Amino acid sequence: MTGATGFVGRALVARLQADGAEVIALGSRDADLRDPASLERFADVSLDRVYHLAAWTQAGDFCLTHSADQWIVNQLINTTVLQWWARYHRGTKLVSLGTSCAYAEGSGLREDEYLVGTPIADLYTYAMTKRMLHIGQMSVATQLGGRYLTLVPSTLYGPGYHDDTRQMHFIFDIIRKVLDYDRTGEPVVLWGDGHQTRELVFIDDFVRDMLAVDAVVNDDVVNLGAGVEHSIREFAHRVCAIVGVDSRAVQYDVSRYVGARSKCLDVTKVRRILPERRLTPLDEGLRITVEWMRERRRP
Repeated sequence: MTGATGFVGRALVARLQADGAEVIALGSRDADLRDPASLERFADVSLDRVYHLAAWTQAGDFCLTHSADQWIVNQLINTTVLQWWARYHRGTKLVSLGTSCAYAEGSGLREDEYLVGTPIADLYTYAMTKRMLHIGQMSVATQLGGRYLTLVPSTLYGPGYHDDTRQMHFIFDIIRKVLDYDRTGEPVVLWGDGHQTRELVFIDDFVRDMLAVDAVVNDDVVNLGAGVEHSIREFAHRVCAIVGVDSRAVQYDVSRYVGARSKCLDVTKVRRILPERRLTPLDEGLRITVEWMRERRRP
């Protein structure tokens, strides 16, 4: 597993190990995937699955100021994995993560549109590296054989997210700011007008569904979203209610970057694949996440 020290990676490693699997868990300190030789030591290892989760990016406006790095670093990472897979392990299924920003703005965000149209300009570079990864999987499988799967997550939340030294996805940023206001009175200022909408999937639900889809689907793209979205204002009000803060404390900075105004994945396919799929209720998942972040931020 590449990207094993990331948010999804840590949760997936824990789940696989709990199920009795032996996992070769690689973070950036274990293998510099910019180096084509970084995986050579695993050429002769017998593998049941390859999970490629590694990517070089951050949330927020990171993509706006790192377009060259985003392209070069992610292309190097993905090419290293694809080349190693094609050369040594194409008999092993390769499961990768795509991105919702690969869908063109205004599309239905359905899997048959993953490679169609132009992604939003602000996220274009990162989106295209993920499209190229998917095309790479298809190309290797077409010429050399092998199975693959691309799973597209919505924003994921829950315990185990990274620390505050990097830009955070919106829900963690909201929680952090509301907790800081509750403790110190520091103003809660959110980016945009708060009317942009997003969807959330609890991390444990995502990992469960990821493995369930992986078990029955090959050579395809599958969205793993919630299928319902809420405004940033609603998320902020829900977090304030959990923390016990008056939501009127939340301010909005319309001059700051907000990305796409709406981003809700079509989940028709995954509902067909997993008809009994159930997601953690939003308020329950937020409560768990708030308590986890509160404990970590105690003085």
